[in-house]
Amino acid sequence: MFYDLYCELCKAKGITPTRAATEMGLSKSTPTAWKKKGITPQAAQLQKIADYFHVSVDYLCGNEEKPISEDAELNEYLEMLRTRPEMKMMFQLAKGATKEDVEKAVRVIEAMFGKDTKGD
Repeated sequence: MFYDLYCELCKAKGITPTRAATEMGLSKSTPTAWKKKGITPQAAQLQKIADYFHVSVDYLCGNEEKPISEDAELNEYLEMLRTRPEMKMMFQLAKGATKEDVEKAVRVIEAMFGKDTKGD
């Protein structure tokens, strides 16, 4: 059932079904309607949900076994970009950076925290 899968995705993300719905621009009562009526959302809502959780629409419909991205580290970085304004700002500033620019920035950050990854 769609609602059960939706709840699993919410749990994995550490949020409530209601909060996920509101963050996607859906009403608070939408997940309750899915649960009570046992329905699967229409295509537009499914795509919005798939984008939010970084899975495919086919996965949401039960046609695929696994989500698109199983890379936990990548998902963690994406979540930081989504929820932490300072990380988003840093990423936006680095958009047009060259490889050398990024390497310099990494050295500055390492120096700030007293770390040196060259030996790793």
